[in-house]
Amino acid sequence: MKFRPCIDLHQGKVKQIVGESLNDNDQLVIENFVSSYDSAYYASRFQEDGLTGGHVIMLGPNNDKAAIQALQAYPNGLQIGGGIHADNAAFYLEQGASHVIVTSYIFRDGQLQMDHLDRIVSEIGKDKLVIDLSCKEKDGKWYVVTNQWRTFSDFEITADNMQQLEQYCAEFMIHAVDVEGKKAGINERLVKSLAEWVRIPTTYAGGARSFADIEDFYSLSKGKLDLTIGSALDLFGGDLPYHEVVPYMRQLSSREKK
Repeated sequence: MKFRPCIDLHQGKVKQIVGESLNDNDQLVIENFVSSYDSAYYASRFQEDGLTGGHVIMLGPNNDKAAIQALQAYPNGLQIGGGIHADNAAFYLEQGASHVIVTSYIFRDGQLQMDHLDRIVSEIGKDKLVIDLSCKEKDGKWYVVTNQWRTFSDFEITADNMQQLEQYCAEFMIHAVDVEGKKAGINERLVKSLAEWVRIPTTYAGGARSFADIEDFYSLSKGKLDLTIGSALDLFGGDLPYHEVVPYMRQLSSREKK
């Protein structure tokens, strides 16, 4: 299990928001935190602390400059998502991204678009692709959501479906949208299910707010999933000390090697 840091960008600033509160006019309903530091500051901090596999997410337009600043501050140390498609994926890799993350490009009109998936894989290769399966619960099942996490697709998160998609990517990223940005605790049932299903590196984001949550996550996932913490960290206005989380997560990871 690894700690995966994050840099969320909105209108060129580092922010923490409740993701599904972003509307079609690029306006926020719930904004948890706006940083006085730029994206390069956080990227450099994560590099200094030896954290790999974190992600930069562009929430809407006007974030290219800030995103590229982060990627160039920590070359090959961060993934990037938000508006990525086959025509621009190689550009962001050239700017220093280790991987690109896609959701909306391959999930259109409520369905998985295999032609789009095939195209982006042909452009950059599966080893540079992360598929975002951010999901919400409906009728006791989880479905991928798009359009600022407001539109349900017909793609259910199941073992079979994930094993189908893992043939096309290096990693999965999964935001538990029902708890993301709300500091309300992890979605325990989803975490447990994902740990049973995944066979490639997978990052979970959503709700972690305390060391008890981190410990529960580790126990439920059996160390098979990586964890992102955003709004709860003091780096982003929360109460959870970042300088304690990093060594704590490393300590948990070391258990797996014994």
